[in-house]
Amino acid sequence: MKILQRPLLPGVDAQAALAEARHLIGRRVEQPARRAFLQRTLTLGGLSMLTGCSISDNAGVEAALTRISQFNDKVQGLIFDPAQLAPTYPESMITRPFPFNAYYGEDEIRQVDEAAYRLEVTGLVADKRQWTLPELRAMQQTDQVTRHICVEGWSAIGKWGGVRFSDFLARVGADTSAKFIGFKCADDYHTSIDMPTALHPQTLLALTYDGAPLPPKYGFPMKLRMPTKLGYKNPKHIQAMFVTNTNPGGYWEDQGYNWFGGS
Repeated sequence: MKILQRPLLPGVDAQAALAEARHLIGRRVEQPARRAFLQRTLTLGGLSMLTGCSISDNAGVEAALTRISQFNDKVQGLIFDPAQLAPTYPESMITRPFPFNAYYGEDEIRQVDEAAYRLEVTGLVADKRQWTLPELRAMQQTDQVTRHICVEGWSAIGKWGGVRFSDFLARVGADTSAKFIGFKCADDYHTSIDMPTALHPQTLLALTYDGAPLPPKYGFPMKLRMPTKLGYKNPKHIQAMFVTNTNPGGYWEDQGYNWFGGS
């Protein structure tokens, strides 16, 4: 019996495309048996049928993977429960030292002048004034010991303290019916999140780490800490935020990472 093999598609890294598709499908399907079945049987032809895209070149593969990623974002948004808390841990379980992670090396960590720092708040908010660190520290503070989960496959437990983001949004009169909040950072990073996650009780404007002012390597003067999101959705060195109904994307999201980024 002669076994026919699918001809290679010019300009397409088939193995890489299928690996990415299997990863996305695996994260989307909850039941282990169904997930394993889809991951084992997914081929370029199956990818084409799933997405309705023509898999004939790199552009076709990218379009198919984008469709799957967008579907994944939509499903995660629909099943996100704003009342469901992420697990918390005793301080004895804190990972020491907590890992540094960024798109650059530790020798390139940004240094922000505390005295000159101002947080810019714009978009669909009533109060667009800038905020100093003393003003942010004067708001009611809370802390949490939660797990940071990195898309690269590792995780670590840390203790973050700061202002509940929902409290800050209420203070500035944010339109909480808006869809997105975008962030711009001193290290040229940018990202955005959905409003339900912004209002989640564990989403913090983190000003401290392990009881001390947030060190530069963890995002001084302020980072957004969300235990319900993967690490790349937690921006550091935040300088500006804006409330909007237009999806602002993000540094990694614009390169193909899932936008919702739930952990």
